[in-house]
Amino acid sequence: MLTYKSAVLRDLLMNAAAINPLSGITFVTEAESGKVAYPALLDQADAVLNGLVRSGLRPGDRVLLLLERPQDFIRSFWGCVLGGFVPCPMTPPRSDHGRWQDHLGHVTRLLGCSLLVTTRDLRRDLPLPPDLPVACLEDLLGSPAGTNTYEPARDDLALLMLTSGSTGTSKAVMLTHGNLLASMSAKAERLAVTAQDVAMNWIAFDHIAAVESHLLALRAGAEQVQVEPGVVLNDPARFLRLVDANRVTLTFAPNFLLGQLNKEAPDRGLDLSSVRHVISGGEATVCATARALLDRFAPLRLSRSAIVPGFGMTETCAGSVFSTEFPDVDDGREFASLGRPVDGFEMRVTEDDVPLPEGEIGELQVRGPMVFGGYFNDSAATAAAFTADGWFRTGDQGTIRDGRLSLTGRSKDSIIVNGVNYFSHDLEAALEQLDGVEKSYVAAFPTRRPGEDTEQLVVAFCPSGTPDEDSLYRLVVAIRNSVVLHWGFRPGLILPVTKADLPKTSLGKIQRSRVRKRLEAGEFAATVRSIAELSSRRLGEYTAPEDDVERTLTAIYADMFDVPPESVGTSASFFDLGGTSLDVLRLKHHVEERFGLPDLPVVRFLRAQTIREQARWLRGLDGDGHHPGTEDYDPLVTLQHSGDGTPLFCVHPGVGEVLVFVNLAKYFVNERPFHALRARGFGKDEPYFGSFDEMVQCYVRAIRAEQPAGPYAIAGYSYGGAVAFEIAKALEAMGERVDFVGIFNLPPHIQDRMHELDFTEGAVNLASFLSLISREQAAELPRKLRQSLPDRRMQLEYLVRVAPEQRLAELDLTVDKFAAWVDLAQSMVGLGRDYTPSGTVRSVSVFYAIPLRGTKEDWLRTQLRAWDDFTREPNRYLDVPGEHYTLMGAEHVRTFQSILRGELDRALNGRDR
Repeated sequence: MLTYKSAVLRDLLMNAAAINPLSGITFVTEAESGKVAYPALLDQADAVLNGLVRSGLRPGDRVLLLLERPQDFIRSFWGCVLGGFVPCPMTPPRSDHGRWQDHLGHVTRLLGCSLLVTTRDLRRDLPLPPDLPVACLEDLLGSPAGTNTYEPARDDLALLMLTSGSTGTSKAVMLTHGNLLASMSAKAERLAVTAQDVAMNWIAFDHIAAVESHLLALRAGAEQVQVEPGVVLNDPARFLRLVDANRVTLTFAPNFLLGQLNKEAPDRGLDLSSVRHVISGGEATVCATARALLDRFAPLRLSRSAIVPGFGMTETCAGSVFSTEFPDVDDGREFASLGRPVDGFEMRVTEDDVPLPEGEIGELQVRGPMVFGGYFNDSAATAAAFTADGWFRTGDQGTIRDGRLSLTGRSKDSIIVNGVNYFSHDLEAALEQLDGVEKSYVAAFPTRRPGEDTEQLVVAFCPSGTPDEDSLYRLVVAIRNSVVLHWGFRPGLILPVTKADLPKTSLGKIQRSRVRKRLEAGEFAATVRSIAELSSRRLGEYTAPEDDVERTLTAIYADMFDVPPESVGTSASFFDLGGTSLDVLRLKHHVEERFGLPDLPVVRFLRAQTIREQARWLRGLDGDGHHPGTEDYDPLVTLQHSGDGTPLFCVHPGVGEVLVFVNLAKYFVNERPFHALRARGFGKDEPYFGSFDEMVQCYVRAIRAEQPAGPYAIAGYSYGGAVAFEIAKALEAMGERVDFVGIFNLPPHIQDRMHELDFTEGAVNLASFLSLISREQAAELPRKLRQSLPDRRMQLEYLVRVAPEQRLAELDLTVDKFAAWVDLAQSMVGLGRDYTPSGTVRSVSVFYAIPLRGTKEDWLRTQLRAWDDFTREPNRYLDVPGEHYTLMGAEHVRTFQSILRGELDRALNGRDR
């Protein structure tokens, strides 16, 4: 095998450009594909280098690379390497900008970063620390080449990779030139990688596996295909088509992707004979899943020895142990063994750092030239990671037989779902905030059911007190919803247990591994059955789909919630199954796509929450092909039906829509109905309200139609707070009792703010509310837009153009739809300009957050306490976390709902129905 001398990392690119000038990288994104030869990549890296030098960087400076497309990362990475700068890759935020901003701030402080490199499009969306310099890649590439490259030492730091810790806890793994080169050399020999290979990667570059794939191919001067992750994740069959089209010989597929590929019907036109190695790592490789894939695609000439289970970590420069003997050596096993270490990589299994005899289970420890030396700027974490004699503690439990490694579990507090690490303590800390959960008695840990393709999350918790069935179910739903909002997926099992079932160490730490062993041994089987039966009773008896419409909807639900179609009954509520506000929009998109229908109103999915109700509505559309919009306007949208408590009616904010209440409403299950009031004007040909009083009277009629007599509980978010106050006044004038009036962060005097909201300010305000722009952009854009784009349509086009594409897709927003929404919001503003508060209600509860401008203390003192002039009894002012637009967002809704529900209980105590 031909090898090239490489003393430091830059030699890999220079050798490939000089010796294999016709080879290079084919980049594949959702929008395009194209090849860049290695000499051209070197030229691009030289240009980036020159731009970085001109920005004032010096060798050793840390550079954050916040980039989406693989081609953007690779040329930026090499620009850093050639200059002796140390790159640290990150991926852009997908949701919850507040948590991501905290994370970026932590990383910036930890690394002492000198610069962040991103693209112009991404920069517009980023909540950046004010003191972090930013360079756009487009500008760097425009720099002329010619700067001399830096000559590092082999032991110099070459790359920083972040661990996937929760906000504020990520560590930075230090990898030297020597670490990376030793790793590439050893695995190239084990996997026999040559210039004739074609390597394909689809993993994002904040994961060490992506860096590994790129450097391994580059070292051999081989062709490589770098694919944007979404191309494969959104269409797993594309993985196979790319393998065939590019004659890929070497690629990577975690077990969850193998499972997804098993669901694909084999395309008989594909030829997979080129594949030598499909490395399977990142999570346990399930033998049944891997064998099923080999059998399924054998007719497409996929080699029976193609799958190579492996083990590696960021701290070991990715794969360092490989099994080239699968499936023959794993007969009768549930999980594939991981094979033997590459040359130079040593491993041992220990108990209390004492090596154990072969075949015994203990903590896996490793060492070798590819193992990192420590965590950047974190001596405590580094000391804890290594034994006194220099072995790295992997945190995995395993055994070694005949030189082959098998893993049996993890001692680290993490969960791997679809190849992604999640840290238990991060979720546990969030769930402990929930009412009804005993503090410090929550355990989040993984389990894997036989035959499953990936791990499932288990949340075991101790309820406080002795909850009745209604309270227990409400708590289970609250935990599930909190997990979905926090981590983005549903837990496989939520398990109420006693304190005795959650044993702790002498330091007070729950021993999750013991709880998992008991669960998998069947000791909690009765509790599992009990919770399943409870959920079934609450969801209603299973009802099978009756026709193609219901079957199609059932399939959509099953895909969205990742459950078997046969488990989704047509009478189950979308929200009871775990749907979030974002899921409503996804459901709308899927239904429009599968049924070939035009733009369907969101409110129909809020009102028709079961498959049966949605199917009934959809059947009515099939005859004339028209989408709805001819129905009479009804402001009331019930987001949560169950419970005997006084219903809560919440008035929309100034944007008129009620999706903002969806995630909040789910915390009231089995407690009290939750109704939202939606503005008029979203439907086709619906006129806007002509006056503030018309709006109030319309909402009062809708409330009394739903609940003819008091006591009433009314609340309003932002603009809706003023409307809620007027509704309460009107109800009291009718002789009704209003026991709760909730004001979410709004003063009584709103005229000044309404006059500020001209068209431009209002459009920016709506864009900020919808997370189309950052808070920083919202502060500066009104002035800029007025100066540079006096035309209103151009302003709207600009706001949509700078918005994240994914967010626009989630909201199904176009310029025309955004314009219509702005017009409706402006109609609300117009009504508010003539509004002057008067009269009184008994009292109000004001929930105050960080205001749009100024401090929370000044906001409370000078604005909110003016509510005291409009009540007959003392008011209550409750501090809630978050900012004006985020107090009910994913990060804060757990805390907000707890404060709100507690205040409702206080106000309605003794008077609740």
